[in-house]
Amino acid sequence: MKRKHLIPLMLGCLVWFSACDNESDNTGTAKMQVRMTDSPGDYEEVNIDVQSVQVHKETDGDDAGWITLDEINPGVYNLLDFANGNDTLLASSTLPAGKISQIRLILGNDNSLKLKDGTVVPLKTPSGQQSGVKLDINADLESDVTYVLLLDFDAAKSVVPRGNGMYNLKPVIRTITQAVAGGIKGKVTPVEYEPGIYVISAANDTIGGFADESGNFLIKGVPAGTYTVKFYTEGDAHNKTVENVSVSQNQIKDLGTVALPE
Repeated sequence: MKRKHLIPLMLGCLVWFSACDNESDNTGTAKMQVRMTDSPGDYEEVNIDVQSVQVHKETDGDDAGWITLDEINPGVYNLLDFANGNDTLLASSTLPAGKISQIRLILGNDNSLKLKDGTVVPLKTPSGQQSGVKLDINADLESDVTYVLLLDFDAAKSVVPRGNGMYNLKPVIRTITQAVAGGIKGKVTPVEYEPGIYVISAANDTIGGFADESGNFLIKGVPAGTYTVKFYTEGDAHNKTVENVSVSQNQIKDLGTVALPE
């Protein structure tokens, strides 16, 4: 089948952490985003310099288990910009499925506090530049599921006066890990049809992909809900529609073998 005939149709795919996904095998990985939010504090600005985000795959704390998230947005963040339900994306990555025990933020030197009177003073971050700010997570990542890890800073408690007009940053952070999107997998027969696949929500949002040469398909990044799954073949000769496919946010829905009409 010439897939190029289907490509223009697939351009309307809803982007949900990844674009149209054509992976068709279980690679034993999960997608994670690290986002940051904040509780208000009695300051004009609380600026932290985030340079790297890492997660730990073991529970014994050894350095060998640390994985650096490869899609990082380094820079100086004013925590107070993310109060009242706002958040921002710090980093994301594809990680091995399994248990993650900790996360740590490696901070740079450009951390500062702006007081209500406009005075700007440096924020000292003991160990933040070397060993990083470590937080416990203890979450299990299921293969092919998409997660968001929310770092909820408490700015008021995180800024500690030193008594000499200077301040330390001792972050008080609540971590919340939540699965936000599952997926749909299965196998089509006959395999030579290699259909394009639409996963369509009630709101008509669409995520798409393709079956591979063995007939397998895996559409990741599907939010929880009920969907119509449409299989499109060249010339519409062997199309098929599967209705009422229910997806939860923490698992991959297996449609089993889908027989396309001859």
